Amino acid sequence: MQATLWYFAGCPNWRTAGQRLRQALDEVGRADVPITFVPVETDAEAVALGFAGSPTFTVDGSDLFDAATPAGALACRIYSTPAGLAGVPEVSDMVAALTKKVTS
Repeated sequence: MQATLWYFAGCPNWRTAGQRLRQALDEVGRADVPITFVPVETDAEAVALGFAGSPTFTVDGSDLFDAATPAGALACRIYSTPAGLAGVPEVSDMVAALTKKVTS
């Protein structure tokens, strides 16, 4: 399994996102999986990558939260959580998404 966190440096949420992803991987029994942090540095790079906004989580190259429309720009991504919209998913949401990816 390959876990990647895509981000841009101006995003205030990417460090918290990395911590939550690590916790979620640990909770699903994948403490062995390293997280690769990949900075997206320009709008042109964001467009070329189909970047869905920062932070974006991919597992084996697939968006963990299935972005409907890529932002294609250096923008913050918004996630729906039980508490409302937030800049990073809750650990429990990541655990559910990881479990679905691992078992499908």
